[in-house]
Amino acid sequence: MSKEKIYRIGVIDGQGGGIGAQVVEKLAMALPAARAEIIALGTNALAAGRMYKAGANEVASGESAIVYNAQRIDLLAGAVGMLMPFGFSGEMTTPAAEAVALSPAPKYVLHLNRSGVELIGSSTEPLPHLVDVLVDRIRTFLNL
Repeated sequence: MSKEKIYRIGVIDGQGGGIGAQVVEKLAMALPAARAEIIALGTNALAAGRMYKAGANEVASGESAIVYNAQRIDLLAGAVGMLMPFGFSGEMTTPAAEAVALSPAPKYVLHLNRSGVELIGSSTEPLPHLVDVLVDRIRTFLNL
């Protein structure tokens, strides 16, 4: 009898976790609970707590939690600030951003121009529409 893989999806957010909470909520509704675990990785406890309330299976917060989990996760999702030192208004530390960038996990990144980075060719859709696209792409990638 073969056991199906359970995918560990890390959602990274800071600044209160509002964006991460939207991502977690929609992932929790879209993915079968028996096949996916959502790990809320907040740059702070407030962000992690909001993502937990939105439906995350596990929660961890702070630089060490992000560094540790970035290497043990199957997929990472979050805003572009997760890839940049000082992202999320300075809450994303250099070691945390480096761990995310070097993680072997695929990264699904929402472009929100709050970090002063303009991605050419990115969509200007409202956040809820971008989160829907992110969730659809993750489902396709995981074949769920």
